Amino acid sequence: MDPLSSTKVALVWRGEGRERGQVRLVDSRFAAIAHALAEAGLTPEPCIYAEEAEAAVRAQLLGCAAALVFVNPLQDGRRRYGLDALLREAAAKGVQVSAHPDVIDRLGVKAVLWRTRDIGWGSDVHFHEDPESFARDFPARVAAGPRVLKPNRGNGGHGVWKVEAGPDGRVQVQAADGDPTPRALSMAALLKACARDFGEAGGLVDQAFQPRIGEGMVRCYMSGNRCAGFGRQRVKALGPAEALSGRRLYSGPDDLRFQGLRRRMEAEWVPALCRALQIDADQLPAIWDADFFHGESEDAWVLCEINASSVFPMPEEAPREIARTVAGRLARRPVATG
Repeated sequence: MDPLSSTKVALVWRGEGRERGQVRLVDSRFAAIAHALAEAGLTPEPCIYAEEAEAAVRAQLLGCAAALVFVNPLQDGRRRYGLDALLREAAAKGVQVSAHPDVIDRLGVKAVLWRTRDIGWGSDVHFHEDPESFARDFPARVAAGPRVLKPNRGNGGHGVWKVEAGPDGRVQVQAADGDPTPRALSMAALLKACARDFGEAGGLVDQAFQPRIGEGMVRCYMSGNRCAGFGRQRVKALGPAEALSGRRLYSGPDDLRFQGLRRRMEAEWVPALCRALQIDADQLPAIWDADFFHGESEDAWVLCEINASSVFPMPEEAPREIARTVAGRLARRPVATG
């Protein structure tokens, strides 16, 4: 089937090959998105991705008008290189892919903090492409104040460390995932431990620690260039010892507490982001989010990271915005000719 003549939208997530053909969207965590897509006149269908089923996944994708992808870059020890190749092929043949792997490579990596540091949500942040520059510059930087190191590619807080200067030239290191107990390392040991981040991860971001982390994080959900809602959460990772974590509390785009953030995202920061990354607004994912800490003043925000590969769960208002975005983009696609 020609993707330009189809209304099918594949909802792609990772699973086992034997699950293909057995899963129903109504029974899945994506039931609300599927319902919203159907209300918009589209035909959602489940697309379970597994390496052993790539031929079947490819055939399914090529028969769809669009694909909404919810697969982490690293999940259960597995990367998504094979899936990315399928998505690139499908996009080249007319399937609307969200998020396109090439967009993720610009938007959904920690280097976006460096590339967009001047647009209003920025902070004291540096990007190290190689271990030599990191070894040269980082010791003086951490001596001036605590820093947070983030591998360029990754998810779930893996490899994210808070680093503070300690006595005798050593540093205190606290992990964002796993055991949060601070431990002392020599600078040489830290540099060696970070060496792996210059391989597959593609570099290392070095950001000033945000002192208001104990007040929690606000996640701004976006569908294309429109706000789709918010999530507020207390975070324990890298925060003060007495900090309490809590579940994320969701609200819609009209939440009065965050209208200043919404206006800046929609009117200022997202257009500036597109310019900085050289992407069009229609290339932005149908669902993505930006995590913010409170800045120095009450109306200041500091970007922590952007998630674009697998955004879920989400506010209950978001599925309707996703459907609106997908349907609008499909309506603007070229007319199929026979």
